[in-house]
Amino acid sequence: MRPSPSVLEAEELASRGPKRRMLVIVNPYASTVTGRLKRLVLNALRGRYDVEAIDTAAPGHAIQICHEAAEEGFDVVVAFGGDGTVNEVANGLVGSDVPLTCLPGGATNVFCRTLGIPADLVDAAEHLLHVADVFQPRRVDVGFANQRAFVFAAGVGLDASVVKRVDSHPKVKARIGEYFFTGAALVTYAAEYVVKPPRMRVEVAGRTIDAVTTVVQNSDPYTYFASSPIRLVEGVSLTDGRLGATVLRKSGLAQMPTLMPRVFSTREGSLGRHSQIDTFTGLETLRVSTLDDRELPLQADGDYMGSFTEIEFSVKPLGLSVVA
Repeated sequence: MRPSPSVLEAEELASRGPKRRMLVIVNPYASTVTGRLKRLVLNALRGRYDVEAIDTAAPGHAIQICHEAAEEGFDVVVAFGGDGTVNEVANGLVGSDVPLTCLPGGATNVFCRTLGIPADLVDAAEHLLHVADVFQPRRVDVGFANQRAFVFAAGVGLDASVVKRVDSHPKVKARIGEYFFTGAALVTYAAEYVVKPPRMRVEVAGRTIDAVTTVVQNSDPYTYFASSPIRLVEGVSLTDGRLGATVLRKSGLAQMPTLMPRVFSTREGSLGRHSQIDTFTGLETLRVSTLDDRELPLQADGDYMGSFTEIEFSVKPLGLSVVA
């Protein structure tokens, strides 16, 4: 007599061995994380993993949770939220052997896409179910801005000021996403960067450059607008042990009409050919410091980190384990 389908399924599951322990760290305030979707995703993942889930309660909470997870024998930690949640999870796991993976719950989900995880939440959950059968963690580089790790990009100046403005309106950010970023960029530029922007000195690759904005990338692209990648400096890899940087020297009214089309251009190297832009690859370190005693705003992976008079950027080659 042929076994019933349920018996066959049970035998198949038994042959796979015990389920891997998965900790899912959920940002309940992320733009697409509803209670219903959370329950559906967790129930699906429990088909292939031994799942525990924790909601974050405040900024920095996920970092502490991950420090504990690294000691408690979890096989994988999932950042279920936006890029800010991914950043905190990475900061808690960097230097450990516990791999990070992610489920898209934010507006842009840059690191999810960079790892090859689908941008759609249902598709991403199905992807992680398949990962259970070919569980092969790998190591990737991690950038640092002072002591703060970042996985894809950090910035000082205009982009950080934009992130600060966006983060102060989380409900609007969740509702209209990248279009709110665009509007906030225009408002921030007009209000803070046309007449008297904060000035910085950038020490990079043996050069000293006076500038108004510096963006440092650990991977490519810098971000996405809808489905289109935004590439500021190209040729940066998660596994080359190096950083890339884009430095904007001036931000007056004369520069913006020619600069913005290049930011959104799909032509290779278009931005780097602008007269007020310098781009660099193959960097191990660079240093940014204030020129006019004003503290400089800093963002890391799309979250505002505060203001500083000096920021040291560095990279830890293969400092983070990921699985995707």
